[in-house]
Amino acid sequence: MLDALQLPVVDLSSPDRFSTANSIRQACTDHGFFYLVNHGVDEELIHKVLEQSSNFFTFPIEEKMKLVKKNHRGYTSLYAEKLDTSLSTKGDSKESFYVGPPEDGLNQWPSEEDLPSWRSTMETYYQKVLSAATKLLSLIALSLKLDEDFFRKVGALNEPFASLRLLHYPGDLDSYSEGIYGASAHSDYGLITLLVTDGVPGLQICRDRSKQPRVWEDVPSMKGAFIVNIGDTMERWTNCLFRSTLHRVLLPRQERYSQRLCRGMFGKLLQRCLSAKIPTHKVHRLPGRAP
Repeated sequence: MLDALQLPVVDLSSPDRFSTANSIRQACTDHGFFYLVNHGVDEELIHKVLEQSSNFFTFPIEEKMKLVKKNHRGYTSLYAEKLDTSLSTKGDSKESFYVGPPEDGLNQWPSEEDLPSWRSTMETYYQKVLSAATKLLSLIALSLKLDEDFFRKVGALNEPFASLRLLHYPGDLDSYSEGIYGASAHSDYGLITLLVTDGVPGLQICRDRSKQPRVWEDVPSMKGAFIVNIGDTMERWTNCLFRSTLHRVLLPRQERYSQRLCRGMFGKLLQRCLSAKIPTHKVHRLPGRAP
């Protein structure tokens, strides 16, 4: 295990957009992760979302199951103690609540009586983080030596699917801890992910997934910053110039809460956008990374 990783810091409000774009390019080729500051999402709102998330997850399981996930929205849980550890089964231990675009009417919400202002808080937060992600994508386009409205022109910003996922990790499960993670090793599927946590450690990244044994580095939270990572779609789109880095969450010693917004695309829109190839003279594949 190495010491805590020092990720690059990107200032979304910087007037020097080209310098910021260069910083993003370096961060995405070296790490696939970076901190995003001055992103326009108030710290008070972030704190309120974490508090409201905690209020929901402390409900009895019977109440939470009334909002069990359907249409990719709502509550889901996976607890390690339900696994047969005698078979050396590995798994995750967490529970989640999914929120999608408010305008499509598919979201499920706790009752206003049970959790006053919960829905309005989550809808406001969703739109604020989505706005930050959209601004960031313009800078990512510049970092690829493209017009800053490239993603808009190819349709990536038309009716995008962005999923807000509220996460709760219950803490150390004692005898069930061996081989169990908060979130096991994976990469994200979309374009970009914006993550905020309550400060409880656990996130780790592996910059070289082919190396054995794998080397995992701790990613500490930064007050007031989002942790941003590149997803598989962006790696594919950039011909593997940008890294969709393997990451995981260790089973924490205490409860841990986080929120992540993943911006992705599906179906025909994804197919059309992936076919909008970035000129090969502007993007070059990294050695040793398959296209």
